[in-house]
Amino acid sequence: MANCLTLKKSNCKNCYKCIRHCPVKAIRFSGNQAHIIGNECILCGHCFVVCPQNAKEIVDSTEKVRVLLQSGDPVVVSLAPSFIANYESVGIESMRRALKKLGFFDVEETAIGATIVKTEYERMLREEERDIIITSCCHSINLLIQKYFPASLEYLADVMSPMQAHCADIKKRMPNAKTVFIGPCVAKKDEAEYYEGLVDAVLTFEELTNLLKTEHIELEQNIDNTPDSRARFFPTTGGILKTMAQNAPGYTYIALDGVENCISALRDIESGKIHKCFIEMSACVGSCVGGPVMEKYHNASPIKDYITIADYAGERDFDVIQPASKEIKKHFTMIEHKLTQPSENEIMNVLRQMGKFKPADELNCGSCGYNSCREKAIAIIQGKAEISMCLPFLKDKAESFSDTIVKNTPNGLIVLNENLEVQQINNAARKIMNIRAASDVLGEPVIRILDPSLFVQVKNNGRTIRDQRTYLAEYKKYVEQTIVYDPDSHMLVGIMRDITDEEADRDKKARFNKQTLEVADSVVEKQMRIVQEIASLLGETAAETKIALTKLKESIEDE
Repeated sequence: MANCLTLKKSNCKNCYKCIRHCPVKAIRFSGNQAHIIGNECILCGHCFVVCPQNAKEIVDSTEKVRVLLQSGDPVVVSLAPSFIANYESVGIESMRRALKKLGFFDVEETAIGATIVKTEYERMLREEERDIIITSCCHSINLLIQKYFPASLEYLADVMSPMQAHCADIKKRMPNAKTVFIGPCVAKKDEAEYYEGLVDAVLTFEELTNLLKTEHIELEQNIDNTPDSRARFFPTTGGILKTMAQNAPGYTYIALDGVENCISALRDIESGKIHKCFIEMSACVGSCVGGPVMEKYHNASPIKDYITIADYAGERDFDVIQPASKEIKKHFTMIEHKLTQPSENEIMNVLRQMGKFKPADELNCGSCGYNSCREKAIAIIQGKAEISMCLPFLKDKAESFSDTIVKNTPNGLIVLNENLEVQQINNAARKIMNIRAASDVLGEPVIRILDPSLFVQVKNNGRTIRDQRTYLAEYKKYVEQTIVYDPDSHMLVGIMRDITDEEADRDKKARFNKQTLEVADSVVEKQMRIVQEIASLLGETAAETKIALTKLKESIEDE
């Protein structure tokens, strides 16, 4: 399979949106980066459409087309009929004039090939005794069946796609011509490369638009009409059926769009529930007018786009020379892709690593992109996914680690919302305030347990209060309070350090110092009386004694 989709690694940042939208989970994650698994991908382009960072890129074929234009051979465009929805009010004649300015020899509508294909479908229903026929116009559906539903290969119409049938017709009429298909589909690039010799290059509408801009060529707003163009309905859901007679005896005609719907139908086919049906299948919702490139750059409007196609389509078939069936026959083979299925023990071991120890733990939330925890576990074993992709697992792990810190810190923690209601309280805070259980106060106004004035102050001015000594009279506790406001979460966090024992020690020491000072004062007083009595004998010695005793007193006071 051609590598039509690539990844800009720098833009891929753990969002998992692509795997959530991939209908066949053909994406592998390694080093927190998404990688498309080529042999599993069906090139539906969903990952390209939904990627919020534009990390998925379609391989550009512009230079390849430039080389063809410089080759000297006539280069003829096969233009997908969905162009009328992508380029508003621009008909085929306007497109032809613009593309000829780019150097193309001519422009024809792929709807010509669609007419050839639908005529062959009618012949198969009329002349061949087939139980079920599935249209083979959509390459993504063909890949889906080849890779995931090989038992249904016998029902896949062995007929070229309209793109191939038209390009084969062009080369039959002009043997030296080169052909370039232009349309809204990623998968057509792969189809062109895999089935060599029919389509020389494929451009998306985006590539064509950029090419016209580079050459400063503007498309003329002009709609032309022709009644011989009924196959222009092909790019709409049910468009193939709309062009067909639908008169094969005993057959039911059904149109399905979207890979998920097609997968459901294929399961029913393989289980034997469906018979005598002609089934039109399109990978894109809305069929080709809902193609990935149109969805990405065209302001998609399913009803408006359908009306645009319907207004442009005629009532009769294109005048074509129908080739022999063998000339437009196409052979499909199974494409092996499946990895070895892990054992039950291996699956259970990974589930346990993800924190899934019993069925009730398997939330199957789909945040990782997989439909179930079990499917995710299998992907991990196959090297397609990582344990860290499980959001509930990471959340529980983070909360468990956070809770361990909160529960075991000696500081009291209390978290309030902007309405000053208690959102969280830890064991240490409950112990300080003699609260029996957290449930007694969670959701309640903080005023029930604390004076809210400091919280109100911090909320109003946004300035943090740090290590403010507070006496909680109702609890007979001294605390150092730090209060922080987090504007991002709109939460107030109060941190309380119980300093009651420190205050008791400080008070005890203060009382001891006071008693010491009183003793020192008494000693000074007694000594002074003695000094006065013997002053006449000691002279200057009395003054020295007073100084010494005063220094002793000052020393004790300093303590």
